[in-house]
Amino acid sequence: MSSKINGLSGASPAVDAGNGTRRAPDSAGGQSSGTAAASAAPGSDVHITDSASLLAGLAQHLSSLPAVDSARVAKFQAAIDNGSYTVQPAVIATNLVQFEHSLAQLSGG
Repeated sequence: MSSKINGLSGASPAVDAGNGTRRAPDSAGGQSSGTAAASAAPGSDVHITDSASLLAGLAQHLSSLPAVDSARVAKFQAAIDNGSYTVQPAVIATNLVQFEHSLAQLSGG
């Protein structure tokens, strides 16, 4: 995956103690502009790979999902409350070992 952004200067924004951050003059005209659209140089290219686009779409989709599955939480809460939930140490151990093996494969270990 690669991203290619052309036409950007490496200048950092200048900081003014009284006014916060202001844009540093660009290399083309010496004047700064308050908007990003106005500061883009004609002919500037931004290339985003298909993978980056897919990842951005996935991130947006995931951010719209709830962090907690309320129905699943309610199911377990009811099982705990009525005493029908049982801990299965062998299943927990097996899943923990599988998880550790998966992590080892991801880290190359």
